[in-house]
Amino acid sequence: MRYRRSAALLTICLCLLAFFEEPAAADRGDDAARAVRKAEALLESASVTARAAARRLAAATASMPAAQRAVATTRGVVVATKVEANTARRQANRARAEYREVADYYTNAADRVSEARSRVDRIAATSYMGSTFSRVNVLVTASGPQDMLDRMGFVEQLMDHEQAEVRTLVGARRDARAAHDRAGAAKRAAEEFERVALTKLRAAQAAQTAAVEARQAMYHLVLARQTALRAAQAQRVTVLANYRAALATERKVQAALRGYDSRTGGVKGYGGGRLTMPVQGWKSSDFGNRYDPYYRVWQLHAGTDFAAGSGTAIRAAATGRVIQAGWAGGYGNYTCINHGQLGGYGFTTCYGHQSRMYVHRGSYVRRGQVIGRVGSTGASTGAHLHFETRFGGVPRNPLHYLPGCLC
Repeated sequence: MRYRRSAALLTICLCLLAFFEEPAAADRGDDAARAVRKAEALLESASVTARAAARRLAAATASMPAAQRAVATTRGVVVATKVEANTARRQANRARAEYREVADYYTNAADRVSEARSRVDRIAATSYMGSTFSRVNVLVTASGPQDMLDRMGFVEQLMDHEQAEVRTLVGARRDARAAHDRAGAAKRAAEEFERVALTKLRAAQAAQTAAVEARQAMYHLVLARQTALRAAQAQRVTVLANYRAALATERKVQAALRGYDSRTGGVKGYGGGRLTMPVQGWKSSDFGNRYDPYYRVWQLHAGTDFAAGSGTAIRAAATGRVIQAGWAGGYGNYTCINHGQLGGYGFTTCYGHQSRMYVHRGSYVRRGQVIGRVGSTGASTGAHLHFETRFGGVPRNPLHYLPGCLC
């Protein structure tokens, strides 16, 4: 028994996933809302509890792919930002090491400049104290031509030495200036890499937090979906009973409309042309057969729904005789108006879920006359008009007979 129950739940899950799977849309955030609208449209014959469970299940199922993508995306972001942070940290470390190396070189260059400046200062002081006159005296006191030549060579060596010291000072200053510039650039680079590394680290931390939150959201979504699935399953007996009751109501409606046609003989033909809009609102649900994946039954949505504010006036779509006005199970307060023969069948329009009805059986109404007010009676998920067009009691798509603009 437990195995069969598990298998049934798995089958329902697969049906749900297949049912709500849609092509990629520009705005994936609307998936859950669309799924909820589908669930509400499919479960008109369900109880309030079952509809609420179905809405929650639909929303959770539709949100699952986005939650899964969020988990995968945040995991990828965490890995990428950690790699970027580590890369920036290594760059910062290399830049700091380069700065220290250049700074040491600059210190040595500055020492060489200081030493060269001291030597040049001594040479300058010596020249200032009369060294030039001493050199002249050395030449003047020469004892002969050869002695003169020797003394001139000595003086030239002294002058070359002085010039070399000056060149050394200039070169040392140039090296020191270049080293200073390189050190400044290396320091700025180290500071920039450090800033980038800090930014990347904070991004990685934020991504990690987002990843944790995404996983938590996914976990809660799975729990919510499981809870909603159990709630939907718990309503299965009630929903199927309501479904059978809706089928019985539909059979009664068709029988009543066919009976009216038989009694009246169908001598009068419909000559009113295209119907007028029965209410000012917007189309919220179409006519047609739908498969309910929650409870695995086909349901005919026998009319077109027009959403409108509660209390909005409902008007007769054409002139005719009221042949039904009262409570009709899932249709709530329900009015049907016969408009005569069309195509060999009795042509009838019906109006469901009214909050108030202003006509009764046997009333004669004219096109555009207010016959009731929009409501949410019966199996309804909100204020709207359920509008039907029937031929011989059998429903057909109302959009074939209403203005194309629905206005």
